[in-house]
Amino acid sequence: MTDSRVLILGGHGKVALLLAPLLVARGDEVTAVIRNSAHADDVSATGATPLVLDLEAGADLGEAFEGYDAIVWAAGAGGGSRERTYAVDRDAAIRSMDAAEAARVRRYVMVSWIGSSPDHGVDPDNPFYAYADAKLAADDHLRASTLNWTILGPGALTLDPPTGRIALDPEGDGAVPRADVAAVIAAALAEDHTVGRFIRFGSGDTPIAEALAR
Repeated sequence: MTDSRVLILGGHGKVALLLAPLLVARGDEVTAVIRNSAHADDVSATGATPLVLDLEAGADLGEAFEGYDAIVWAAGAGGGSRERTYAVDRDAAIRSMDAAEAARVRRYVMVSWIGSSPDHGVDPDNPFYAYADAKLAADDHLRASTLNWTILGPGALTLDPPTGRIALDPEGDGAVPRADVAAVIAAALAEDHTVGRFIRFGSGDTPIAEALAR
């Protein structure tokens, strides 16, 4: 699906700022949601249109989502408190899915993490547990929705230069450049065969389009 109206949630994040120009370059009309209006110029520089909207505050998302073909969840609490992690990575994410359904958005791509599963193995006493638990709840809600969903599970995110190549279900932490994550999101949006799949990946030797076609 290209030449589409795409809404990126978490529009000032590192992955989102790399994703927007990829989508714009292929002809998509891109809007990026930001919480801080001071970030508007950064978003505009990517070719996307900034939209100031506080996902965490429980804003009415239904009206904001009207008319879009696809939504990308690239937002996150960024390692904040346990309470904020649940508020953003679980509750706000779930609200966005419900709003997407209500607004009749066809496509929803979730950026999750490589270990998101019921047996993720993160100890409840580990500070990372809130994130793992919140992401799993959001992923499960998306799977149960009527949206044409794709869940992407990259491994550890790096700032290395992009390679354009990935490996599915890698061993270890699945480290991968953020720029390659952005390219995977763009490719997933364009390919209907990624609908209904949870795609775990890290850096590898297979071109992104070829890997996603498997």
